[in-house]
This record gives sequence, C-alpha cells and structure tokens, in this order.
Amino acid sequence: MAINFQQVREQVKSLGENAAGRLSQLQELRLRALELLNNHAGNLEGLRQRVREVAQRQDPNLRCAIPCAAEIARPEPLDGHFPLPELPVQATIVAADGSQITPDRHAQVNFCLINVGAIQVRMGSPDPPQITVSSKLIYDEQLYTLSGTLSEAQVALMRDLNERKWLVDLVKTAPAPVITFTDGPMELWGAKDTQDSQDFQRSLEEYQQVLATLQELGATTAGYVDKPAANLVVRLLEVASLSEEQLPQVKRLYPLRGVLDRNIFQGLLAPGERSAVFAIQSRSGEHYRGQLALHFFYLNVGRPGRPWLARVEIPAWVAADTQRLDDLQAVLVRQCQILGNRPFPYLIHRAHEAAVVSLEEKEQVEQMIVSELYSRGVEVEDVSSKQYAKETAGRTRLKT
Repeated sequence: MAINFQQVREQVKSLGENAAGRLSQLQELRLRALELLNNHAGNLEGLRQRVREVAQRQDPNLRCAIPCAAEIARPEPLDGHFPLPELPVQATIVAADGSQITPDRHAQVNFCLINVGAIQVRMGSPDPPQITVSSKLIYDEQLYTLSGTLSEAQVALMRDLNERKWLVDLVKTAPAPVITFTDGPMELWGAKDTQDSQDFQRSLEEYQQVLATLQELGATTAGYVDKPAANLVVRLLEVASLSEEQLPQVKRLYPLRGVLDRNIFQGLLAPGERSAVFAIQSRSGEHYRGQLALHFFYLNVGRPGRPWLARVEIPAWVAADTQRLDDLQAVLVRQCQILGNRPFPYLIHRAHEAAVVSLEEKEQVEQMIVSELYSRGVEVEDVSSKQYAKETAGRTRLKT
C-alpha cells in the first residue's frame, strides 16, 4: 500500500469540518474585493501613484496589477467589460507548445530533449492546417551549467524559449496578419540570484530579441493561462485599501488572502467579454520595457451559466492597438468554443498533441543513442541499480 489511507481519511474529515466556515469567509472576502473594485474603478492615476510609492518606499518586490498607462493605451476602468468583437475576415493563426525529456542519471545514457510542436491555420482559406515539430537533442557538455547538470527548471526555461523562437521562424513566412499564442504566461522564469543566473540572463536576452522580432514582423502575440490562480488585481485592491499607517507593513498585510482575480471577474464578465487591460508591477518588469512591457486581461471563454476565466498576457504593442486586441479576443473565444464544455484554445491543444513525448518515444531515443555509441566502439553503462529495481518491481520478490 502506497498511502496510509487511515491517516488521510482522518485529515480529510478535518478538512470537511472546516470547509463550510472557510467558504463563508471567502465569500465575504470576495464581496469585499468586488466592492473595492467598484469603488476604485475610475481612480486610475491615483492607483498608479499609490503602487509606485509603495514599490519605491515599502516593498520593492511588490507584484500586482497596475492600470494601463495612458502613453501605452487608452486607460480602461477597473470594472470595465468589453463585448466580443467580430472575427477577423482573414488571419493566420499560429500556436506552439513544447515538452521535454529531462536528464536522468539513472538511465543508460544521460541526455535531454526539447520537443516543440506548432500548428498554423489560415482563416478564410481552404488550406489544411500545417503541423510542424522541432526536436533538439542536448547531450555531453551541453548538459552542464556553472552549478552542475541541467535542472528541470532550466530545461523548462529552454523549452519555453524554444517555443517562442519557433514561432518567429513560422511567422516570417506566414501570410499577414498573424496571431500567435502559447500555453502559459509570457514572462520567462528562471534563476536570478544563483550561479545559474548567467544562463538565465542569456536566455532572457534571446527572449527579448524574439519579442522584438515578433513586433517587427507585425505579429500579434499572447500567452494563454487557463484557470489562472493569480491575485494580481486583488493585490492591487489590497494595496489601495491600506491606510497610510498600515503601508509600512504592506509586506505582511493581505486582507483579501484567498481571493483570486478570477473570483472577481467571473461574475463581472459575460461570455466572450474581456476585462480592462492591466500592466504588471513587478521587479522583473525592468526586463520588459517600452513596447515589450507585459500586460494582461481576463477573458470569459465560457458559456451562459458556465463561466470560465482565462488570463491572456500580451506585450505593450498589442495592448496599444485596439484592432489587435479585438482580433485576439475574438480568435481566442472562437478557438475555445471548438472544444465545447471544456473551453481551451483548440490550436494549443493540437500543438501539445504534436509536441508531447511518450514513454515509448523516450525509450526509442535512448536506444538510438545507445546503438550509435556501441557502433562507434563506445562502452555504455547499465541503468542504475535503483532504476533496475523499479523496472522489475512486481516481477521478482525476495522470499523470506
């Protein structure tokens, strides 16, 4: 037995006993958050000033939403909701997603593989979708960083970067106008304060160039976050609600803890509607300046009686263009409608299917490497004893 179900059962019972009270408390906090959203809906410059002051004086690591700057795009009230526009008559839609095989020291050979799948569709054209896959094998010295072997987080960073670079290659030859999106946030995440920060910095510089190239090519690009768990707008409301006396303690004060942004916008946005566009106050914002500055909006991709919220991240050059925003909103809603009651952009789903690496394929790649090394007279180690024991579990048992 892998789990002590008796212990878990007692903990589940305790969880259930507290659930109703916690839900009641959360409902009150959600109502309070919605009240604050309505009260501050038009106080855009005041909120911007409050966030700037708090970030400068009390909490340089403050991460929250901030009303869009007038020099970027037309400011929109916090409680704004914008109806579903018409689909563009023509557009090329490109979606990309990636998967990876991470290094495994227990295997016969240690390697890594980044697999990116992309699908391209031309709206208004009878041409079938074009599916492409890019596979990059990483081995030998490529597996090492300043602090050791590539970690899962570093491999994920490489995957994210390769997704965006592959988009650039496809956009270069795609008929305009082009709309691209990937699964997950647009912001790259990685080690910033360790020995591996140099690797992250190099990846970040490559990514900045990718975004700049997409802008030069005239593409509309976005990151799609399904069932978002962020509290960026909620944190903005918390900062706005604190008194001057409380501000010095802002790092420890979370009066709306447990409330998510989607809890607010789920009841505010009708199917197909988007929220106001927000900028992001973050220490990492210094990496995304000017037309690369990251923004976001919430989008209800659900149906009447079945709301479903997504967060859509976009760079400033998309936020600044009303037509790009409208086209992106319309295309994403239409994409999500294709999958019915479980809304998610269909082309991202198809890109994931193209990119995903099965266990059988992983084993095939491993055997290709082993066979190649044997053919060159290079000795290959066996799997670790630990891995061998896992693979044979259930087949052999020690008799006592």
